[in-house]
Amino acid sequence: MSTTTTKPNFQNLYEKTIAPALKEKFAYKNVMQTPKLSKIVINMGLGEAKDDPKIIEEAREQLAMMTGQMPKITRTRKAVSNFKIRKDLAIGCAVTLRKKMMYEFLERFVCVACPRIRDFRGFSPRQFDGAGNYNVGLTDQTIFPDINLDKVKRSLGMNITVVTTATTDAEAMELLKGFGFPFRK
Repeated sequence: MSTTTTKPNFQNLYEKTIAPALKEKFAYKNVMQTPKLSKIVINMGLGEAKDDPKIIEEAREQLAMMTGQMPKITRTRKAVSNFKIRKDLAIGCAVTLRKKMMYEFLERFVCVACPRIRDFRGFSPRQFDGAGNYNVGLTDQTIFPDINLDKVKRSLGMNITVVTTATTDAEAMELLKGFGFPFRK
């Protein structure tokens, strides 16, 4: 019984074209200096879930459909009376994608979900954090085709963080451009 696993398209793209191009452009002496994707973290902060706990379950199901991995529920660390939250209250969910799942999600995000954003002109190139990581904020989860629109009761926003091994923002930007990440001009 032999099981064959194929590499995701974006992983093949990275290994065959993006990595050699980055090595040549930035004149790296060692292959290990070439920037690569480390992980993708998707976070949904649901402050309104303190009043309605069903929101957390809806968000968890939808995030699992988008990513193919069951998200963990994030909880408050301490009570804050001004915000009416207690300690250990569920207020969001998060997923960390690595390796194959990361490349598959990035491909679906860049090739399928981004073109479905209304009035989309590209992501801002200013969202890098100075250490080669990129953050994208989305206001609607329905841009992903995996979501069943009949089951969506409310629009849920999310933050997508693409973590790379790049040491500068310029290197990370070239890496993401290689994947076809849509940056604003």
